[in-house]
Amino acid sequence: MRNARDAAVAALALVLLLAPLAGCSDNSSSLTRLIVTGSTTILPIAEVAAEDFHAAHPEDDVLVSGVGSSAGIENVSSGTSDIGTASRELKDEELNLGLVDTPIAYDAIAVIVNPQNPVTSLTKAQVKAIFQGQIVNWREVGGPDMAIGLVNRDEASGTREAFAKIVLDKERFDPTAVILPGTGQVRSVVAQEPRAIGYISLGFVSDDVSALAIDGVEPSEATVVNGTYPVQRVLHMFTKGAPEGLAKMYLDFVLSADIQESVVRDAGFIPITAKGAYGD
Repeated sequence: MRNARDAAVAALALVLLLAPLAGCSDNSSSLTRLIVTGSTTILPIAEVAAEDFHAAHPEDDVLVSGVGSSAGIENVSSGTSDIGTASRELKDEELNLGLVDTPIAYDAIAVIVNPQNPVTSLTKAQVKAIFQGQIVNWREVGGPDMAIGLVNRDEASGTREAFAKIVLDKERFDPTAVILPGTGQVRSVVAQEPRAIGYISLGFVSDDVSALAIDGVEPSEATVVNGTYPVQRVLHMFTKGAPEGLAKMYLDFVLSADIQESVVRDAGFIPITAKGAYGD
């Protein structure tokens, strides 16, 4: 299992040694630099927002790295990064770290299967039983007679933490599942393996996988906003204390109407203002 601290330090060192992942200038000595690390789910938002922010503020550079939600929280807590991104809420043991939360988007966690699998819908209880190893063959849920291939995320993943809280009631996963470090890897494996089942952010769902309806409700912006899709969450950016300076400028930029409606929505997520817009 990947050590979150080592992964965070190694990834951040690589970023600093090689080049800005989201900056555009080679004259780095003249730039004011902001470091953002954390969730791979939030990476598409953070990277594009960083590029647009640098274009609007050429004197400022934002370095973005996807090292996992837990590592991002640890980095911002220790001062290794200025902003930590996470696709989960803070754990009980993280509540006293002095972190301030800026919610930036809503998201659904989609349960995905290979397009060759005829199963299109599961109950939340069935999903829980599958990921705990209690249902092991697709025929038990109306599918073909073939073993279920479980694909799970590693323990540093905020998506795994959110899925475990919402679907498994914080109970254990089946330990025989294939463990992968990123959303893209989960999608790739499920796309190639007819037996597989996994879970990813709605923003990463593509034509090469099928997202299942849960309790008869398909994941979408509308079902997240109206609360009917049962596996949903908020995406977060954390700072150590109230954001100020460059960190506040970047967070305000991410929350601006232009970024919310273009970058956030284009990445497949739901703007943080959407629920109010729908009258909730």
